[in-house]
Amino acid sequence: MPGSEAATAPTTGAQSVRRALAVLRIVAAGQEHGVRLLDVAQATGLNRATVHRLLQVLVEEGAVEQDAATRRYLIGGEVSLMGLARSAGFPLRAVAAPHLQALAEAEGETCFLTIRNGDDSVCLARHPGSYVVKVLSIEVGARRPLGVGVSGLVLLGGLSDDERADTIARNARRLRALRIEPEELRQRLRLLQRRGHAYAPVGVVPGTRALAVPVRHPDGQILAGLAITAIRERLPDERVPKLVQAMERHARLIGQQWAQREQARRR
Repeated sequence: MPGSEAATAPTTGAQSVRRALAVLRIVAAGQEHGVRLLDVAQATGLNRATVHRLLQVLVEEGAVEQDAATRRYLIGGEVSLMGLARSAGFPLRAVAAPHLQALAEAEGETCFLTIRNGDDSVCLARHPGSYVVKVLSIEVGARRPLGVGVSGLVLLGGLSDDERADTIARNARRLRALRIEPEELRQRLRLLQRRGHAYAPVGVVPGTRALAVPVRHPDGQILAGLAITAIRERLPDERVPKLVQAMERHARLIGQQWAQREQARRR
């Protein structure tokens, strides 16, 4: 019947949009290295034919590019240009910037601000430390499954029990591709809840360590994760409590200033 056909059309269209966005998120996670078609298929759970078709359309529209030498897919210029339409799209970065700088200069280590975006964490800002050896473990814009890395763990820990369980289930395939089992992630979350901060004795870069604390709105909502990375020798266990204290102070100020900004906008 014509009526039933019309009724199913919106659902089919919505599904196609969601699939295309899922593909774009995985491509974005590859940053300058790019991703293979197989990587996208495995991460999204879509079959290779569907992924190939979506990628070809996205390439035609300029949203994705394919490296002619490696055949890997990267985010295209069209997506970057769309982002320029909202230069003030991430005001939290502006609020946090002086605190990242102050913390990095005072402690000597590189600082990162990371936010949640759906089932992912995205690095929003980075400020190199004043120490001569700078650990630039991830780039601004780096996207990873929520729970990966110390900031991602802090952000995942801020969700309700049901939200956490659902997020881990949706990301299970991607987590396993990174050699992280869901149960291992749950253990890390339990440790986070006991400590109040996330600590990685082995960071993203070999020979480094990382710490993260939540940036909370005064109402308790987690706005972001504030992280520090350092070479292993500069982050011994005995330095962790003092560093966490400094990080929590700046995180608290970021949250307070963000709330003040919100109040000023409502007036």
